[in-house]
Amino acid sequence: MTLVSRYSRPITALIILIVGGFLIQHSMAEKLFSTSKLTDETVSECASACGLPSHVNLGGDRFPVLRTDAEWQERLTDIQYKVARQQGTERPFANPYHDNKKTGLYRCVGCDTPLFSSTTKFNSGTGWPSFFTPIDKRTIGETRDVSYGMTRIEVHCAVCGSHQGHVFSDGPEPTGLRYCINSASLSFEAADSAEAIKELVEAWYREAK
Repeated sequence: MTLVSRYSRPITALIILIVGGFLIQHSMAEKLFSTSKLTDETVSECASACGLPSHVNLGGDRFPVLRTDAEWQERLTDIQYKVARQQGTERPFANPYHDNKKTGLYRCVGCDTPLFSSTTKFNSGTGWPSFFTPIDKRTIGETRDVSYGMTRIEVHCAVCGSHQGHVFSDGPEPTGLRYCINSASLSFEAADSAEAIKELVEAWYREAK
C-alpha cells in the first residue's frame, strides 16, 4: 500500500495546497529566518528539551515503508541509525544543517519523503534545524513523550517511522510552532528556488501514486 492510497483527499488538491503554501512561505522566508519567540533566557531550556533522547514506541507494522533492523543499519550511517531508528539525538551546533541557509528540500533520511522546506526554516538559536511547519502534516506523525519527567511531542516520519525530533509551541508566526529536528534524520537536496522545491515535492507525490 502506498502513502497516497492511505489518505482520503485527492492528490491533485494536495498539490494545489502545497503550491499555494510555498508561494506564501517563500515571501516570508527572509523575515522569518531570524525571528522566533525564543529569548536568551529560554534558549538554554529549549535546547535541554531538544537534546534529550525520546522514549516512545515507534515499532510495529503501521508504517507503509518497512525494513528489517539489518536493512536499516545497512542504509544508514551510525549516527543516522542512532537518531532515526533508536530515537537518539545529536549534538547541538555540531550537525550539518543547523546553520544551513541554502535553498532546498529536506527529506526523511529513511525513505526520502519530503518533510520540510528551507522556506520555513528559521534560526531558533538552539543548535538544531528548526522549522515552523512541515510541507504536509500528514507525513509527520506525533507521539506523546513523557520521559525525563517532562511532556514533549515527539515527531517522526509517518511513512517509515524514522524519529525526527520534537515539536514545541514557541516558534514564530504564522504557526507559532518550532519543529526541532535532527540533521541526522534528514537529507538535503539543494534547489534554485522555491518553485524548484515545489517541483521536487510534486515529483515525489506523482511517484507515490
